[in-house]
Amino acid sequence: MQLEDYFNFLAPNDIRLKGTRVGIETILYDYIHRSRTPEEIVAEYSSLTLEQVHATITYYLHNKEKVTAYLVNWLETANRRWEEQNRNPSPAIQRLRRIAAERQAASPPKP
Repeated sequence: MQLEDYFNFLAPNDIRLKGTRVGIETILYDYIHRSRTPEEIVAEYSSLTLEQVHATITYYLHNKEKVTAYLVNWLETANRRWEEQNRNPSPAIQRLRRIAAERQAASPPKP
């Protein structure tokens, strides 16, 4: 089995583990930025196997420059989307924010 056989390369910015909807960015973010072990990652995501997590990390280590660019793009896109959602919240989010503000205004101040 080739290392790439563990993944579905759906688009240049969408690589997922075969048989799951989990993108490699999910595993690698936990591994790189949160310093989680493969065992901790598997415990967090029940649809993953330890073998899949190790394959993802190995794929990253063998293609570090390419995968790092993929992760940077993913983080930048996620940040742009977050900012856009904050600038233009959906009606449901606007309603939830209004309810939270009303509750906060109605509650007595903390001593």
